[in-house]
Amino acid sequence: MVEDRRLAVLRAIVEDYVSTEEPVGSKALVDRHGLGVSPATVRNDMAVLEEEGLIQQPHTSAGRIPTDKGYRLFVDRLTTVKPLSAAERRAISTFLEGAADLDDVVRRSVRLLAQLTRQVAVVQYPTLSQSTVRHVEVVALTPSRLLVVLILSSGRVEQRLVELARPLSDDQVADLRSRVNRAVVGQRLAAAADALAGLRPDVPEASGGLAPTHDLGTPPPDVATDEVVSVLVDALADHSSDQRVVVGGTANLARFGDGFDIVMRPMLEALEEQVVLLKLLGEASTGGAVTVRIGAEGPLQELAGTSVVTTGYGPTSEALAALGIVGPTRMDYPGTMAAVRAVARYMSRILDENA
Repeated sequence: MVEDRRLAVLRAIVEDYVSTEEPVGSKALVDRHGLGVSPATVRNDMAVLEEEGLIQQPHTSAGRIPTDKGYRLFVDRLTTVKPLSAAERRAISTFLEGAADLDDVVRRSVRLLAQLTRQVAVVQYPTLSQSTVRHVEVVALTPSRLLVVLILSSGRVEQRLVELARPLSDDQVADLRSRVNRAVVGQRLAAAADALAGLRPDVPEASGGLAPTHDLGTPPPDVATDEVVSVLVDALADHSSDQRVVVGGTANLARFGDGFDIVMRPMLEALEEQVVLLKLLGEASTGGAVTVRIGAEGPLQELAGTSVVTTGYGPTSEALAALGIVGPTRMDYPGTMAAVRAVARYMSRILDENA
């Protein structure tokens, strides 16, 4: 019971400090939170919490504020992430579902996340190297011109025109489409490129030798196949290492007043580097799990005064990218975690519906 009471005192200190930005005293805790004990008992509990490194006194005769260790225990003891209200969920859904394409989804998401959390939002584009090929469509615009459409699991769609050296019949186009899809559907980009290479027709040796013979069931040499494969391989290569990150809400840093130069200015400078952003996002988690890294737990020492809340998103059970927020350690962790998770879920759903 004593342990539970001290955790309740810690929780109250965190909530009050996040709300008021002022050190919290024992009398204020009793008055605001109805802890059911006297201020003297709360002072004793605060002394124990301070000895354990969970809270600290910023200066003499002041109340207490949480330490990074205290924030960590507070987050770890959250039994559930508080759900967003029906109005908040409806607003997210309406805002994101109005997006026109993947770029618009990402831009809207980063703006929305910054507004919901009042922090700096970071959204990574779906990591295309981790994407798979969902479908390849081959459409004959004319007998000698094809439209090749590459559709990835990330929601990205690429279109290429192929001018053929000789016309193809509808049956030949259908056969080509079937062979390409059998080779690449479900494959990641690098594996898909390798599989496509296996479809290339054999070419006679430069010395004028005979073309190699083919196993039974292997399609014969076909110039159209080579042309389509070349276009698809180029399309896959264009995005195999795409790792773009979008940032929004940097104006929110202006809220931190006196702490700006100490904590927020290094953060603002770091956010200008894409490599830093990718490190902050870390490995994308799946299944709705939200990762919270507090203070020095983060990957960059110069950002030890900040916390990072992230999760993964994607149209399948495997996260293709990550999103999250970066802000001071003094933040509304339950609300921020709920917003990050909700936006990721809506993004995943939209990508799944449009893939």
